[in-house]
Amino acid sequence: MSNNVLSLDSVPLHTQLRDVLRARILDGEYPQGSQMPSESELGALFRVSRITVRQALGDLQKEGLIFKIHGKGTFVAKPKTFQNVSTLQGLAESMTGRGFEVINRLHSLRFVAADKRVAERLGLAEGDTVAQVKRVRLINREPVSLEITYLPKALGERLEKADLVTRDIFLILENDCGLTLGHADLAIDAVLADTELTQALEVEPGSPIMRIERLTHDASGQPLDFEYLYYRGDAFQYRLRIDRQKGTQA
Repeated sequence: MSNNVLSLDSVPLHTQLRDVLRARILDGEYPQGSQMPSESELGALFRVSRITVRQALGDLQKEGLIFKIHGKGTFVAKPKTFQNVSTLQGLAESMTGRGFEVINRLHSLRFVAADKRVAERLGLAEGDTVAQVKRVRLINREPVSLEITYLPKALGERLEKADLVTRDIFLILENDCGLTLGHADLAIDAVLADTELTQALEVEPGSPIMRIERLTHDASGQPLDFEYLYYRGDAFQYRLRIDRQKGTQA
């Protein structure tokens, strides 16, 4: 396939057109926020029917690469980074393997009295001393999440000597502390950006924020790490695969 001419092979024309347009979006030929050519313009450019164009654009819209505004046209969306949660990984561990740069702004590491929620999750008494780590995670230099992590005091003291600017806490726990991570329990909901989130994530007050509570255990089931992870709703996705359990049907 070259220039704007689609081939006549077995691949459907709308699939070919979708792939060409996707490549142009990802390469920046159609920049983020720009208006796409109209359906009629794309049809003339690629010598295909309007139905073919609509099918291709429909696929791109499902992928989140474009969005439509009634009466105005089709626009290139801001691409979202994503993390698959089928395996237990830190953000940098997951993203750098796909070519993204992940760095952290360390806001604070301090020792605080555990409130009721934190104490319950870590199996401690309310008021026990825990370490609290606040970091803003940046992907390709853009703030994407605020991470508030709570750990037992002894582990927090180990983190004081670790590089929290470039490393995932999971890898520090494994490699520096000699712990074996087992599983994590997650709960996902949504909140509106308050003052702290507005400043940390550089969003407007009241913007939708995805909040994840994650409790990570070691291989023996002992809770190690309780986190509140706040993600910008316009910039990040959590993705997971769910298989239907095969069993006896009624």
